Amino acid sequence: MSTAPSKIEHYIDGAYVPSVSGATFTSLEPATNEPYLTVAAGGAEDVAAAVAAARRAFTEGPWPKMPAQQRAAILRKIADAIEKRDDQIATLECRDTGLPITQARGQAHRAAHNFRFFADVITTLGEDVYRVASSQLNYVLRKPVGVAGLITPWNTPFMLETWKLAPALAAGCPVVLKPAEWSPASAGLLPQIMEEAGLPTGVFNIVHGIGEEAGAALVAHPDVPVISFTGETTTGQIIMRNAADHLKTLSMELGGKSPLLVFDDADLDRALDAAVFGVFSLNGERCTASSRVLVQDTIYDEFVRRLAERASRVRVGAPDAPDTELGALVHPEHYARVMEYVQIGVDEGARLVAGGSRPEHLPAGNFLSATVFADVTPKMRIFQEEIFGPVVCVTPFSTEEEALELANNTRYGLAAYLWTNDLRRTHRLAQAIESGMLWVNSQNVRDLRTPFGGVKASGLGREGGKHSIDVYTESHIVHLATEDLPVPRFGA
Repeated sequence: MSTAPSKIEHYIDGAYVPSVSGATFTSLEPATNEPYLTVAAGGAEDVAAAVAAARRAFTEGPWPKMPAQQRAAILRKIADAIEKRDDQIATLECRDTGLPITQARGQAHRAAHNFRFFADVITTLGEDVYRVASSQLNYVLRKPVGVAGLITPWNTPFMLETWKLAPALAAGCPVVLKPAEWSPASAGLLPQIMEEAGLPTGVFNIVHGIGEEAGAALVAHPDVPVISFTGETTTGQIIMRNAADHLKTLSMELGGKSPLLVFDDADLDRALDAAVFGVFSLNGERCTASSRVLVQDTIYDEFVRRLAERASRVRVGAPDAPDTELGALVHPEHYARVMEYVQIGVDEGARLVAGGSRPEHLPAGNFLSATVFADVTPKMRIFQEEIFGPVVCVTPFSTEEEALELANNTRYGLAAYLWTNDLRRTHRLAQAIESGMLWVNSQNVRDLRTPFGGVKASGLGREGGKHSIDVYTESHIVHLATEDLPVPRFGA
C-alpha cells in the first residue's frame, strides 16, 4: 500500500503538539496487523489545553459572532480542500480501517458534501417569530452553545468526523475532536484542511487517545457543554452518567440490530440485493447494517438459498484491491469478538449456510468470509446482540403480526428496512416498527435534511439538517412589548 505518515500528534490552538506526558500508542494495519503508525496518546492535561483554546476562540475569537454567510464560505472552502485530497483520504482510510478502497473513496466524497450541506443549512435556516396581535413581538435567537466535544467511531472515521464537525462549526461552536484510537490516520489531514480554508485559530482542535482517558476527560470537562458521540451503547451509558454532573447536552448515536423484513409480495431480486449490500458493505461494520433478515415463510427457503449463494460469491480480499467487496475488520480485538459470535451462533444451533471462517487465500490479517446464519430464533444471542461485522441472521415469519413482533424484539431501535408492495401494510408497519429510521423498498439512502438517530438502546437525540443545528445552539427568546401591556401595581 502507499505510504502514510509514521507519526500523528495532537492539534491544539493551531499547532501540532505531543502529549504532555509524552505517551503514544501504536496503530495497526488491519490487513496485516503490523504496526505502522505512532499516535500521541492524550490525557486530561491535553484535553484541558484543547478546551482552553476552544474556549478562547468562543469568548474572544470571531467565529461565534461571524455572520452565517461568512462561516458558510469557509465551510465550502473546507469541502473544496477535502475534495482535493480525495485519493489521499481514501488511501489512508483503506489502510487504516481495512475498508475496500472503492468504498473508502465514497466516504471522502460524502465528507465534502457534509460541509457544503451545512453551509447551505445555516444560510437558509430561519428563526421563529411569534406576534401577539399588535401588543407583543416575540422572536427566537439561535446562539452557539460553546465548546463542542466530538467523539467519533472507528468505522468510516473521516466521513463520520465531518458529519459532526460540519454542523458544530456551522452553528458557531469551536470544537475538540477525539477520533477513535483504532483508526486515527485520516483525521491527521484535518488540521491542514482547516488551515487551508482559513478557519480561525483555536476553533478546531484534535486530541488523540484512548476513550477511557482522552474521551472521558473531554466528557468530564466543565467547559464543554455539549457532547456528540457515536459508538457502542455501553460506552454511551458511561458517557451519560459522567455528563450528568454538568447537565451537558448529549447527542448519541449508539448500537443497532436493524431488521430487514421481506414479504412474499416484494420484488425479491431487489430485496436480495439490499440484504447483501446492507450487511456486507463497509465490512459489516456499520451501525445501520441490516443484520437481521426476517423473511415470510412462503419464500423463506428460496431466499435463504439465494442469500447464501450471493454471500459465498462476495469477494474478500486486500482492502486496496479494486475488485474487493469485503476487506479486513478493523482490529484484532474486534476480529476476535466477531469470530466469537460466529462460534456462539454455531453453538446455539443456528444453521451456518455461508462463510463462518477465514478465507484460505488470506492467512494473515482480520479477514472473515461473508457469513449467513439461517433458522435463527429470537432467544439466540446472535439475534439479540450487535455483532458489527459481516454476519447476518435469517429468521422466518408467517404473518404480519409475527414479523412486527420479531422486528421489535431487541433492545435496539436504530434503522429498519421493509420490502413489500402492499401499501396499507407499509403504513401499518411504518407506524409500529420501533426504529428511529425506516426505509421502504430501498437500501440505506441518506437524505441529510432528515433526522438521524434511534430509539431504545440505539441513541438519544437526532442529528441531520436543522436537527443538527439544534444540538449545537441554544434558543434565546426575546419578548418585546409593542404596546403598553398591563403591569400589576403591587404596593402602589
